[in-house]
Amino acid sequence: MCRLFAVTSDTPLSPMTALEALDVMREGHDGSGVGLFLRDLGGPFEDIKDAPILSGIFTEAGLKRLDVYMMDIGFMTKYKLSVKVPKANHHGIPKRDVYLVRAYEYPEEWEDLSWDEKTRRLMMIRLELRKMGAEKKDMIIFSFWPDVIMIKEIGDPLTVGRYLQLDRKDLQARIIMAQGRQNTNYDINLYACHPFFLQGYSTMTNGENTAFTPIREYLATRGFPGYTGFESDSVVFTHILHYVMKQLGFGIDAYKHIITPLQDDTIETHPNKEFLKHLKHACRRLIIDGPNCVIGSLPDHSLFMAQDRKKLRPGVVGGRPGMYAFSSEICGLDAVIPDRDPSKDFQPMYLDTAMVGPDRQEITLHRQTEPLALAN
Repeated sequence: MCRLFAVTSDTPLSPMTALEALDVMREGHDGSGVGLFLRDLGGPFEDIKDAPILSGIFTEAGLKRLDVYMMDIGFMTKYKLSVKVPKANHHGIPKRDVYLVRAYEYPEEWEDLSWDEKTRRLMMIRLELRKMGAEKKDMIIFSFWPDVIMIKEIGDPLTVGRYLQLDRKDLQARIIMAQGRQNTNYDINLYACHPFFLQGYSTMTNGENTAFTPIREYLATRGFPGYTGFESDSVVFTHILHYVMKQLGFGIDAYKHIITPLQDDTIETHPNKEFLKHLKHACRRLIIDGPNCVIGSLPDHSLFMAQDRKKLRPGVVGGRPGMYAFSSEICGLDAVIPDRDPSKDFQPMYLDTAMVGPDRQEITLHRQTEPLALAN
């Protein structure tokens, strides 16, 4: 099993906070890789929230190709975070040329574009850069989005964090999601490393999704170019979240009903039974087959945790006003928020979606037996 940890805090935190939480759960991951998702950034990124940030790994040749491409389409560098890579390899971490975190100025001709059009274009640029990188093996692209940084690498999470010197004042965030990988593939592909991200939506999962093939095939028929890059069976959790909330316009409660619908006899007693019957039938190919524990981040800076019906992957939520964490194990909460009231910790069961909103004041619960909001 992998191990997951996410934290949302009024005060920006170092990503090392999440990596240290993963370290106390090290029996649940094999140190084969780590993924970090940072949003609601602090430090020098605090005043450039609207600037799209490109995150990835590049060879020197790939960086030159990137510079030419971005200049040709009118993007100029606004701020960059330099990651100094040690000359010597360290404990199995691959030798890389450049870990890139670079914020850009939008081209002048983008000034009057709607937000939806901007986000579409940002996604298409990311996909094009990823395609370019695949052709020459000189770019790995994780994200291109305002107020978001993603870092992924092979190796033990805490060792990677120290190797890349992530405990620095210019790299902090109020929302951090981190996954310690348990490698289930023969080759480690960083594109298969959680968290995954698409147009403001991000998820990471502990488990396996044996319904991956029908879900992938269904998403491929939606006509949306962002539903691609299926190196992991868990990436579809992000795609489904985007589809439900962005494309269909429903809320997080509908997301849970789509990936783990109620049994037919339970639907018959639900206040929204006719809607749920239709939803279950129309989206039946998006039903997951676990076990899976899913942690996700929404564009409004909410965090959530949900379980599937099998409930065989651990997950707990706890904290205090101003700071809450979502963890595979209670010891992760203990490591980061020791001053909370443990009696208020909550372990979501298969009907629950536990959430902490952008105000970070409390844990709220959505149960599938309750009426739906039907909109995000």
